[in-house]
Formats: sequence, structure tokens, C-alpha cells
Amino acid sequence: MYVYLNNAATTRVDGRVLYRFSKFFRNLYENPMTSFYSPGAKEVEAEIEKARKEVADLINASRKEIYFTSGGTESDNWAIKGVCLANWERKGEIISTPIEHKAVLSSLETVRKWGFSVKFLHVDRFGMVDPDEVRKLITGRTILISVMHANNEIGTIEPIKEIGEIAREKGVIFHTDAVQTAAHIPIDVEEMNVDLLSMSAHKFYGPKGIGALYIREGVKIEPFMDGGHQERGLRAGTHNVPGIIGMGEAAKIGLSEMDKEMREVLELKNYILERFEKIEGIYINGHPEKRLPGNINISIEGVKAEKMLLYLGLNGIIVSAGPACSAKKKTPSHVLKTIGIPEDLYFNTIRISLGKFNTFEEIEYFLDVFEAGIREFRNKK
Repeated sequence: MYVYLNNAATTRVDGRVLYRFSKFFRNLYENPMTSFYSPGAKEVEAEIEKARKEVADLINASRKEIYFTSGGTESDNWAIKGVCLANWERKGEIISTPIEHKAVLSSLETVRKWGFSVKFLHVDRFGMVDPDEVRKLITGRTILISVMHANNEIGTIEPIKEIGEIAREKGVIFHTDAVQTAAHIPIDVEEMNVDLLSMSAHKFYGPKGIGALYIREGVKIEPFMDGGHQERGLRAGTHNVPGIIGMGEAAKIGLSEMDKEMREVLELKNYILERFEKIEGIYINGHPEKRLPGNINISIEGVKAEKMLLYLGLNGIIVSAGPACSAKKKTPSHVLKTIGIPEDLYFNTIRISLGKFNTFEEIEYFLDVFEAGIREFRNKK
């Protein structure tokens, strides 16, 4: 049996998504930028705008506030660097957290070299930030707050609505990386007071290589790539038409089936946690309640993650020891270090991330193999 439990890294493309975008490789393959003289390109352009509306509906935005990118990394880069470029003379400061995705942290390091200042919020042992600290850190120089909606490793969901209210009150632009949450839990950019929001289609059963940045109308932001006049002059580069159509379909499905997925994934997660409670020396990382439905991050006393991953993999089960973008690095997770888990557990931690295609039969198989692995590795000591 093959069991994929690494959905936080990427997801399987939904068959309905694949069906919808496949014809844009073979039949409707024209460049929409030529639509002023080509009927085929006009049809492609119309389909792109339909997909734009579908992505906008997912987060309760308007169609004209959605800009397509190559994925979450580009969206994060653009949000941070674009705001800084728009405030170049001011050289203000940015507030963020030390547990952000590397796309955000690396972008912050770059703008720091440009002359901007960066302040980091504290996080508690669950990875949660305190909105009151956000209020205290804001000064007249603050130009941007960037706090992820939910952490990609430990699954903790941050108090985005409260932070958004503070940012709006203080007149500060607020960005959230919603790559892990889009189409998995409800998002309403109006209710959450979000100005910029990053998404990536391959995290919610869409194709890789396509994402979006929501930019609230009126927000001052500059493009950070030079080139043509695509995306209303803000994001250069030939449109990834099949990707855009696929993202639109994935967003439409995600919105309509979100409640069902959340309910079913939670049932599987709770069953796993019940079994884990019977195993000595397993510690759950992240917030016990305010966390993503499909995320389980555990530290295993006496068992190295690398050994467990290999053991599970040999039995056809795929989990991870951290974010996919850092999987080949032999360094402790910056998230685990920040939340203060004991050093002897840095390399004993795995992430199990469930998705809508997982079944109870798969979970039973995973648990049986996992428990056998625990016994084997601990008995060898």
C-alpha cells in the first residue's frame, strides 16, 4: 500500500482540476496578450478572468484584486519587496515573526540589506503571537506587518483578525502568508482586515507553478520583476494559462467542499491522536486547538526522525521531518528552536499532514507500521 501523508508539502491534483485545465495545453494554447486580434486568445483571456473570479471568491475578494504569480514564494517575495519599493525613500520598518516560511524570512533579510528595519514578535511554546505585542511594536516608521495565517510545520493558526484590526487602526499594511490555509479553512479578507495575502495552488489540489497575491485595492505596492505589461502592469511574464485555469477550478472546488474536507480530515486526525496517546514519549507540537485540521507535528522520544522516515518509506508511507524546502538540510528547524522544544528532540520530530484523499484504511496501515517502528527502534537500545 502507498500512503501519502505529506499534504502540507504538496497535494495530488484533483481529477476535476486536471480535466478542466488539460485542454489549455492542446487546444486553447494561445497567449492571451494577443487577444486584440485572435478569437482563440480572446477565449483564453475570458477563461483567465473566470479563474481570477474563482480565486477571489475563495477569500471574499474582488476579481481585480487577484494577481497571478508562480506560487507562494513569489507572492511572499512580491508582498514584502513590493511594499518596500513603494516606500523606498521612507526606509521604514517591518514587523514579522521568527517562525515564518523561508520565503518571508529570506525576503526580510534582503530588504534589511536595502536599509529597511525588521522587528520580530515573540511566539509562545505553541508558536502563537500576541496581538498586544503587535500594537506595542508599531511606530510611525512601521510600513508593513507580515504574519503567516498558519505555520507550515506545527500547524498553529495565528490571530490574524485581531492583528488585522490593529494594523487597520494604525494605518499599516498587513500581509499574511495563507499558503497552508487557503481552501482548507475559511478566509475572508474583509473580516480579517488583510491587505496582502499569498496563495499557492499546489497546496489545495491544484497544479504546481501557479499562485496568487491578493492586493487590496488602493494598497501602494510596486512590481519587483521587470518585463511586459501582464497582470495590469504589476507582474511581468507570460501567463501560465493551464496553471491559472487549474488554480481557479481548485479554488472553486475548495470553497464548495471545504466543510466536508475539514470534517473528514479532523476525524482521521483525531483517530491518530487517540492512538498516539497510548504510546509513551510522544509529544505534540503546536497549539492543541487552534491549528490546521490536517496537521500533526510530533517529537518522538528515543527515535530519530530520519530512521522513522526511512522505515515508513520502505513500507510505502510518506511523511516529513519538516518543510519540503528545507528537507535536505541537516540543521534543526527554526520553528522548533523558536518554540523551545528540548534540543534532544530537534531531530526526533516528524510532520504528518492529512488531505482529502486519505482514507481510514490508509491511516490504520500507517499507525500499525508506525507503532511497529517505535517498538523496533526502542528495543534496539
